[in-house]
Amino acid sequence: MHSPTIKKTPVDCPVVPNWLDSAQAREAFSWQTEAGELAGLPGGGLNLAYEAVDRHAMGAHRKHTALRIIDRNGGPRDISFAQLSSMTNRFANVLKTLGVGPGDRLFVLSGRGLELYLSVLGGLKNGCVVSPLFCAFGPEPIETRLRLGEGSVLITSETLYQRKVAGIRERLPALKHVLLYDENGGNTTPVEGTLSLHRLLAEAGEDFNIAQTTADTPALLHFTSGTTGTPKGVLHVHGAALTHRVTGKYALDLHPEDIYWCSADPGWVTGTSYGIFAPLLLGVTSVVDSGEFDAERWYRLLEKQQVTVWYTAPTAIRLLMKAGAELARDHHFPHLRFIASVGEPLNPEAVWWGLEVLGLPIHDNWWQTETGGIMIANTVSMDIKPGSMGKPLPGVEAAIVARGKDGALAFLGDEEVGDLALKKPWPAMFRSYLGQEARYSQCFVGDWYLSGDLARRDADGYYWFIGRSDDVIKSAGHLIGPFEVESSLMEHPAVAEAAVIGKPDPLLGETVKAFVSLKSGFTPSQALHDELMGHARKRLGAVVAPKELTFLPDLPHTRSGKLMRRLLKARELGLPEGDTSSLENPG
Repeated sequence: MHSPTIKKTPVDCPVVPNWLDSAQAREAFSWQTEAGELAGLPGGGLNLAYEAVDRHAMGAHRKHTALRIIDRNGGPRDISFAQLSSMTNRFANVLKTLGVGPGDRLFVLSGRGLELYLSVLGGLKNGCVVSPLFCAFGPEPIETRLRLGEGSVLITSETLYQRKVAGIRERLPALKHVLLYDENGGNTTPVEGTLSLHRLLAEAGEDFNIAQTTADTPALLHFTSGTTGTPKGVLHVHGAALTHRVTGKYALDLHPEDIYWCSADPGWVTGTSYGIFAPLLLGVTSVVDSGEFDAERWYRLLEKQQVTVWYTAPTAIRLLMKAGAELARDHHFPHLRFIASVGEPLNPEAVWWGLEVLGLPIHDNWWQTETGGIMIANTVSMDIKPGSMGKPLPGVEAAIVARGKDGALAFLGDEEVGDLALKKPWPAMFRSYLGQEARYSQCFVGDWYLSGDLARRDADGYYWFIGRSDDVIKSAGHLIGPFEVESSLMEHPAVAEAAVIGKPDPLLGETVKAFVSLKSGFTPSQALHDELMGHARKRLGAVVAPKELTFLPDLPHTRSGKLMRRLLKARELGLPEGDTSSLENPG
């Protein structure tokens, strides 16, 4: 049995941490002071791309590698901050030449590659509102997002355009310009109604006067991952740069000499906030891998590129666990010093697996598309309580609350379960749900943002995820959090992943049903079914343990790594599946 806490010692921190969790440090923290680390535009104002690229390109970091792009064969291509500045200026000039101006909506349907960075950063320089999309989206969700976001410009590859956009183009009257690139770096074939991105870049100048954006100017449009229904358009501003920088420094402990890898898809907010901005804002070299998940490739990349800080998702961790410890032990990661995870709560077994197999515990953290950046985290210097989200970061005030019949908030004490709330403002706080102002207003009670996540806080100030309010199971008067049940099942050596739902019951209200995928080397059987049911009852008690259990080869996830319990429930009960546009493997 593992101990409840992983204790940290100075040996566990080979680099002096940026954040030492203490009452004194929290008292001394100030957003205003941290804002002094941003350069600001030369003529006044604030621009995300300028802070991420140009300020470094004009200083001592000019020749420092900003991006290390890994091609499909594993070969690296280094792009310095100076080169990235020139390239993004060229793209901004392309937009200006086309008549695309500040406030116009630019959508990017691209994998992890140079075109993604040029489009996002160059678009922000031009004052556009930029929205990255998942490449795995089909035509319908692409159309929905372009239409809702009133996209006037789309950057994508020739292949993706032909497969997913050409057939819907006539239904998108607001889409004025489509710029295509070849995924293999060659020339695109002329396609009616489109332009060649690289031809336009070659013709564009390298000097550009960045739009005079401010901290409150809209910058990024993200769509929620749709675990609970139709995705919402979430609008963020250039001021989010401060949150991205501070959380990259304190939550991920990024230092200028680090080699950093964020494996998140660019179509998800993590792939933007921490795959693009946070490392660049701190002058850190970011590894950009265009390949899809492959355990051997990932281990080889960590080893060969000498990655020091790695930010990934629970699903990826579980897939690595499923691949077996021996594969990991064929590789060595002497440079790796910090691993973090986000997307779904990280089960305790995964945290311990990191320590036992990779030599480092995996640090869970919590935030949402709406928060724009990490809010609660297990930081490098903190003791870890596996299964916990950690503690609120400096500058973040969190609370556990309950909403009374009169609408007022009651603040709950330690170990009480309630809604996780954050006190506004913070720099990356979202400014609206696109076209849904009433829904946006409902997220706030006075100065507090209600996250929709149920959680508890222990006596040491650590926060523990219970579940989305929509996912919590009410059985015989008990509130059962899916995460607790799933984590207990994952303690069994046969279980790779688990998801639980509530099923209607005329007597109890709801009963718990579990869905389980197995690790390699295990096969479904009645004996294993009974063993897992007994394991859960022993660990959780009869009230909380599942009453049913079904084996599945794989569980449904969003592309951002979140379990789609809603989809499992709909399929189990024969209900409409709703929006599945963000499903990892649709169909």
